[in-house]
Amino acid sequence: MLLDKFEPMSRVQAELAALGIKPFGAVTEQLLSATEGVVEGRRVILAGTNNYLGLSFDPRCIAAAQAAAARWGTGTTGSRMANGTFAEHLALEAELADLYRVPHAMVFTTGYAATQGMCATLAGPGDVILLDADSHASIYGGAQLSGAEVIRFKHSDPADLEKRLRRLGERVANTLIVVEGIYSMLGDTAPMREIAAIKQEYGGLLLVDEAHSLGVLGDQGEGAAVAAGVGAAVDFFVGTFSKSLGATGGFCATPHAELEAIRFSTRAYIFTASASPSVVASTRAALAIMRAEPELRTRLWDNARQLYDGLKALGFRVGPNPSPVIAVTLTDRDQAFAWWRRLLEAGVYVNMVVPPASPSGDSLLRCSISAAHSRAQIEQMLAAFAALRTDAAG
Repeated sequence: MLLDKFEPMSRVQAELAALGIKPFGAVTEQLLSATEGVVEGRRVILAGTNNYLGLSFDPRCIAAAQAAAARWGTGTTGSRMANGTFAEHLALEAELADLYRVPHAMVFTTGYAATQGMCATLAGPGDVILLDADSHASIYGGAQLSGAEVIRFKHSDPADLEKRLRRLGERVANTLIVVEGIYSMLGDTAPMREIAAIKQEYGGLLLVDEAHSLGVLGDQGEGAAVAAGVGAAVDFFVGTFSKSLGATGGFCATPHAELEAIRFSTRAYIFTASASPSVVASTRAALAIMRAEPELRTRLWDNARQLYDGLKALGFRVGPNPSPVIAVTLTDRDQAFAWWRRLLEAGVYVNMVVPPASPSGDSLLRCSISAAHSRAQIEQMLAAFAALRTDAAG
């Protein structure tokens, strides 16, 4: 039967319902601020929103969105190819190009569409996509749609990347290398200097997905590549507005003039309605704040180190380095479910990640920290995790 393939997921959902927990698609009934809300009937600290700079409630972003809705209406009702290109879209593209010091940029309606669309369009049959094994689902989806040969290299392993490029020989000229700036599950940063050096030696084109590093790394929040001093080696910067910029949408910025031809060849761009004016306006406001207020990044990293150091001191298994994404790794899925519920009952909402979404066979209690979190809120998060340790020991 056509629908039989969904039986395993139905069993998992039934199991969770029997336990009385809803870690996937938990309903937020009310948002009180960038860091607090009411989730599944409980007032909680939001520790899993990817709202890295806390700009979703910034009054300047809200005012910009309100003014744009009043001026332009609530939606574009068309694609960029038809009636959906407004002056605001062009202004945002110019500002993104300026951020990366390149002449060309294009804006997508979602970050997923940006990453998938670029990967699916840049490479095709006869080409090669060489991607990090821990790449996001949007990258894998785009690679599959492209029809190119897909080769994975070991996660954040420059030596393995070099070995695979060397084996490609002359095919390197038709190879797209894809990495992420900060990886979304464990929060580790790609070794961009080494990757850029290998790309420069062997050739190919380099696409860097800065979804979780935009606003987080770099003097103006450009991301991991620019922060590492290798922005000039990147052919395509791709990212999203749904993390640090507190909105929705995605982008590609590049030095290559061919982007205009790519724009009219990308199905994820051509066949979907463009971003609403209010979203574009709030994104532009957030982008300006991100560039002008580096103190937000300072506060973000201070908060990240406080949570990371605290969890590590409590004996939890976390990533190798502090990051705004901090995941506690558990080998027992049932324990992860139980602990997710306990954290929610203690007033802390985190993300629950289980295979195959996690990069290994383990489960994750994934936290994402914001510049808007207070030290007291982080102490409350740590106290909730400490209670888990105490109960387990007892």
